[in-house]
Formats: sequence, C-alpha cells, structure tokens
Amino acid sequence: MNIWLAEIWLAWRASLRRPGFLLLAAGVLALGIGATTTVFALIQGTLMKPLPYPQAGRLVALGMPEDNGAVTTSPQMYQHLLGLDGVRSIGIGASLAPSNVYVQGQPVQVPTMLADRHLLPTLGVHLFLGRDFTADEDRPHGPSAVILGYAFWQRFCGGRKDVVGRTLVVEGTPHIIVGVLPAGFDLFGKIDIMLPMALSPGTTDDGTNDLTVARLAPGVSLASVSSQIDARLRTMESSNAYSASQHAFWRHVHFRAVTLRQQRHADEHGVMMLFLGCALLVLLIALVNVGNLMLLRTLARGHDGAVRRALGASALHQALPVLAEALLMGLCAGLAGIVLASLGLKMLRVFVAGNLVDLSVVAFGPGTMALAVVAAVVVALLAAGMGVWRSRHLADPERLREGGRTDRRLGRVLVVTQVVLATMMLSVTGLFLHALYQAAHTRLGFSDRGILTFELAPVKAIYPDAASIQRLSQQVLEPLRNLPGVDAAIASTNLPVGMQFNIGDVVSSRGEQPQNVQFRAITPGFFTLFHIRIHAGRVFTREDARGSEPVAIVNRELARHDYGGDALGKTITIGSGGHRLPLRIVGVVDNTSQFGALWPQPPILYLPLTQTPTQLLDVFRYFEPMRFAIRVHGDPATYRDAVRRVVARVAPMQPIANLRTLTSVVASQTADTRQDLLLIGVLAAMALLLATTGLYAVMAVSVAARECEIGVRMALGAAPPRLLRRILLDGAWQVLIGLMIGIGLTLGLARFARELMFDALGRTNAFEPWALAGVVALLLLAGLLACLVPALRASRVAPMRALRGD
Repeated sequence: MNIWLAEIWLAWRASLRRPGFLLLAAGVLALGIGATTTVFALIQGTLMKPLPYPQAGRLVALGMPEDNGAVTTSPQMYQHLLGLDGVRSIGIGASLAPSNVYVQGQPVQVPTMLADRHLLPTLGVHLFLGRDFTADEDRPHGPSAVILGYAFWQRFCGGRKDVVGRTLVVEGTPHIIVGVLPAGFDLFGKIDIMLPMALSPGTTDDGTNDLTVARLAPGVSLASVSSQIDARLRTMESSNAYSASQHAFWRHVHFRAVTLRQQRHADEHGVMMLFLGCALLVLLIALVNVGNLMLLRTLARGHDGAVRRALGASALHQALPVLAEALLMGLCAGLAGIVLASLGLKMLRVFVAGNLVDLSVVAFGPGTMALAVVAAVVVALLAAGMGVWRSRHLADPERLREGGRTDRRLGRVLVVTQVVLATMMLSVTGLFLHALYQAAHTRLGFSDRGILTFELAPVKAIYPDAASIQRLSQQVLEPLRNLPGVDAAIASTNLPVGMQFNIGDVVSSRGEQPQNVQFRAITPGFFTLFHIRIHAGRVFTREDARGSEPVAIVNRELARHDYGGDALGKTITIGSGGHRLPLRIVGVVDNTSQFGALWPQPPILYLPLTQTPTQLLDVFRYFEPMRFAIRVHGDPATYRDAVRRVVARVAPMQPIANLRTLTSVVASQTADTRQDLLLIGVLAAMALLLATTGLYAVMAVSVAARECEIGVRMALGAAPPRLLRRILLDGAWQVLIGLMIGIGLTLGLARFARELMFDALGRTNAFEPWALAGVVALLLLAGLLACLVPALRASRVAPMRALRGD
C-alpha cells in the first residue's frame, strides 16, 4: 500500500511540476462536465422535482393522450370513469378564463380554475383556512361559493383569518368565501380563485379541456387502470351520436393513465431530453478528446513503460502512474466543471427567462456536486484505460526491440470516430443556427409596430350573451378611435400571435373536415390594423352584421389545404346537428405565424364578431378573454392611461388587463423557442469546438505513431514530399469515411430532434445539398490541416532519430 501511495504521489508531483498537460486535459473534460451538470440541474428542477402532494407516486391523470404525452378529459368522460377498480378517489379540474372580481372598491381580472369537490381530497391538499365545496355548492345553480388562492388572500384580504364567510363579487355575482388554498398550490399554475365545477349529472359535454386526477390504491398498476379506462371510454364513444369521421377518429385513440408527474412536465420533457442529449454528446466528445490526449501521453512514455515491463513490473504497477494522473485530472476537472456549471447557471438567470423552469430555485446541492466529481473521475479513468490498453502493446518486449512501433488500426478508428462526432455536431449546429436565423429574419405575416393591446373578459352577469359582448366591444372601440393619435382600433377573440382556439365541426364545400382550424372573431379593420395582406376577395365591413348573409375569411393555408387554393366564393360549414351554419368565403388573407417563425402556420377561419354564433362565443369566453388593439402614432406605451380612462368611463365594472405593446407580446410568445434553440446551440457550439480540436489531436496521435515507419522510408530513400502526399491521402480517406458515417447518423438525429421539439423545427432544413457540401468541405479542410501539421513535423525528423525510437 505504501508503494502504491508513493507511486501516486510521484505521479501527482510530476504532473504538478509540469502542469501543461494536466491543465489541457482537465480543461477539456471540465467543459463536458460543466455542460452536463448544468443540464442535470435544470432537469432536477423540473422533471425530478417532487410533487407537493402526499404519496404523490399514487396520483395519476386519466383520459385521452395528447402529442406531448399528457392526457385530457371531458366532463362526459369523467362521469364515465367514476367507480374504477383500484381507484381510491377521483376528481376533475380545469383552467378557466380570467375571472372578473370586485375587491377593495375596484374591478380586477384574476386567474381562475374550476374544481369539483373531490379534486382537493384526491390530491391530499388541506385548505389553509375553511373548507372545500359541499355537494350542494358543486351542482348546477347551487349556492355561489369561492375558494381563494393564498397569494390573493394575502394581497387583497390582508391575510385576515376572518375572511371565511365574507362575500366576494365574482363576474357580477356575490360568492361566499368558504376557504383559502395553501401556499404553493399550482396544479394549473398561478391561480387566485377556485370555483365549483358544478357538472350536470349525465352531461354530454365532450370538450377535452379538463384534467382528471385519480389516487390509486396500493399495488394497483397503471396498465390495469389504463385497460379499464380504454374499455369504458370506448363504450361511451360507441353510444354517442358522432359523425362517421368522428367515430373513425375515436377508433384510433387509446385512452390511458399517466403519472401526475408526467402530466405536469409533459411540455418540458421533450426539450429537457434534447438538452440532456446534447450535453451527453459534449461529454462523449470530451471523453474521446481526453482519451486522445492520454494516447499522446502514452506515446511519450511508451519506451519507459516498455523498460518497466521488461524489468518485471506487474501490469497494475505499470498502469498505476497513468491511473494516478487520471485521478488527479478527474478531481481537477470535476471541481472546474462545478465552477463552470455555476457560472453557466448564473448566466441563464441573467439572459434567459424562467418560463420553462423556475431558475431561481435551481441550485447545485451536495448530491449534484458529488455526482459531477464522480462523473469526472470515471470519465478520466476510462480515458486512462484507453491509454493503458495501448501501452500494453507499446510495452511488449518485442515492440521494445522494434523501437516502439505500433499498429495503426486503433489510430484510424479514432480518426474516423472523431470525424463522425464532428460531422454530427457541425450538422446539428447548422440546423439550430439556421432555425435561429430564420426566426430572426422570417416575416410573421403581420406588423407589430405602433400597436397597444389589452384584454377584457366581459363580466358574465352584465354581458351574458353574444349580443351584449358585441355591444360592449363597440362601446369601447368608438371612444378609442376618437383618441388623438389613434389611427385604428379593433376587437377580436385573438391577436395574430399567441393564444390558439381550435374550432371543431368544420366542413369544407368538398365535404372534408379540416383538422386544427383556428377560430378568430374580429371587427372590421382587423387586417388593416395589423397590416395582414388580402390575397383575394374583400375584408369584413359594417354590413356584415347579424341578420345578413353569414360570411367568412380564410387564410391561404386553409384555402390551399381544403380548397386547392381556390376558396373564394366557396362554402365552409361550422357547428353540428341543429346548429350547423354555412358560411360563404368572401376573402383570402396571408398566413400569420401564430407562435413565431419556427412554428407551422395553422389554417385560420375568420368570422365577423357580429355574426359569431352565441354557442361558439360562449365556449370561447369560457377559456379566454377578448382582445383589443389600437394602432397609434409614437410610442404605444404612452397611451395606457388613456385606454384605462376610456374603459373605466364606458364600463365602470369591467376590469382591464395586460396592457402591452404587440411587440412585447410577440417577444414573449417566441421567447421560449428562441431560448431553447439558443441553449442547444451553445451546447452544440461547445461540442463542435471540442470535436474540431480533438480531430487535430487524434490526427497528431495517428501520425506520431507512424514516426518510426516514416524514418524507415526516409532512410530507404523516400522523398519527404512523397511521404507527405501519402500521409495526407491516408488521412483524407479516414476523414471521408467518417463523413459518410456521420452524415447518415446526422439525418436520423435531425428527425429525433424535430420530434423532441414538437415540430418547432419542422420548417427548417439544414440538410440541403449546399449545407451538406459545406459540412464536407469544412471537415475535409480541418482534417487535412490537422494531418498536415504533424505530417510536416514527422517528415522533418532525422531518420536515425526516428529509428532509435527516441
């Protein structure tokens, strides 16, 4: 043991005496460890964050699967899922449109959720004050009750514990405050009030916008519950009077249960896994690079190692100095990686909004730091193992007599591997950089300059139907248009960017049923205000009022997909059963990018607000408020006070919310995608730097290993230029083989990346012929330069020096 400790100390002292190699190798490895540690901390702050419920592992979400892995249910589905075997309790909730409350003498718009009286007990949530809804309150037309969110209670009620039993006016109707939620409750994000779900027995509401949560009994598996869910909901589907196309759609759906953790983190999972994949690839390249550096170290010590072996040293004793050096390198790289990860996390907090994950609570605990150091040591020892395996050949007495010559097969494999990794990272980097460039330069299809927007959720007791909502819109718009400096003012269910509202039961004149059609009810002047170009036909006018011919405008994507590009004058029908409404298409407008340039442009159906059916508008206002916009001269932000005064004058009980410029709305809607791409681009650029420098290192190892062969050829009369051409040609073939393998793997990786990003990159194509040619040219040039420098060095070595093997 003392001999081993002495050997380790001697190896460490030698490394510290000449720290150049240690700093280089530890720095390369620290980059990989730092990137991986940062991503792991982000994952720990999202996917691995424990749910704030007792025995959360037994909580599951039930229903119809979505593309992102989450599930949703409808009120009708929920009632068919009651009484499942192995389910101890079950409840339903939904995120609602912001509600209007009157508190402290002023109207306020607050985030709201609905819940039945079984949801909180199922989650195991105990109210901070008061009680849950009663059976009488949780029924249609029951007593009006409300539960306050903890932050709302603190902000507007001063944290008074006698608030229970008091009255809060919600949507113009007094509600009795029955309880206060605990701090940190965030099943649907931040909410200020909770209202009863109040489902009707035997409801036929099949809108899949709700969350059903169940608590499983001990020992009950997800698979057994999923099979029950699928059987029950298929029975429900077969008994409903759906159309043939709807029945065909339901036949391809497999209903199931997922853990509540998976449900909560469905949106983050794909992006986080993509981050982790990029970070692990960075770590893999760092491992290969450190392995190459260890091979260089082995070549330098090859003769000394062979002497040790010839004098009878055991394999373990011979490998001990290399492993000791790797241990020191791993410890240094682990500590440096933690420092780099801490700096990276600080930079994320400064430059990246915490929409995906709350960066303020992400930190490196003792476990994360220990894992980083252990990972660094393991990677360093693996790299050293590659050197030890190579030194086993170099230390062979027969090879000692041959002057340290070694086979070139491993060197060629390492060159090809390095080129494959470099090709993959360069191509993927091109994909993300292309996406970022497109996001910055592609037109969104509308103008966001000089526009101020705000939201109104019409108070239900004062504006109960479509006619009253339309009347409120006109009452607000008229004085806004008369403000000095205002060019135009409009009202709409949607802005051109942001929130989406899919409309079902849409049938084209060809009898086809388009999927994922977006609905927007607008007032005249909408397209002019946002500078959306009219492609064909006309815009809506004041004559398109209730009682006149129902009309519609579609965007070019809907016209292309369902009318072959010729939609003008055709008919499109919305609604079902006795509520079917045929609309004549009077105009076709340009597409708009709803969530930014990287996302596909959806099919959109525009209706005049004055002709929008009451049923459709009622469904919309259940989830979202109305949007208003004005185009002004000068800075739109300076008109905020004037807008507040107008709304307060024409509708004193109507709250106004989210007074923002459209430019800021666009920035917030596209921020997540840009930040995701930026983070992945940084990881890819880091990996590319490691890959290209590693390519030089591995080529240097490969050529240096042929130094003896080069000396023999030169001693036999080979001219240095001829040797140089031979080495360059051999290196070019290795680079070409790596390029071919790397391009093939990259194409598959691109499809994987698009799936993880939920088609956010679907409109980008970094793999066009010119892009591939650029990758090939760049890596060929890098490979030849990496080969040229060590080849020139080797060709200038005196033959006798090479033959002596140093």
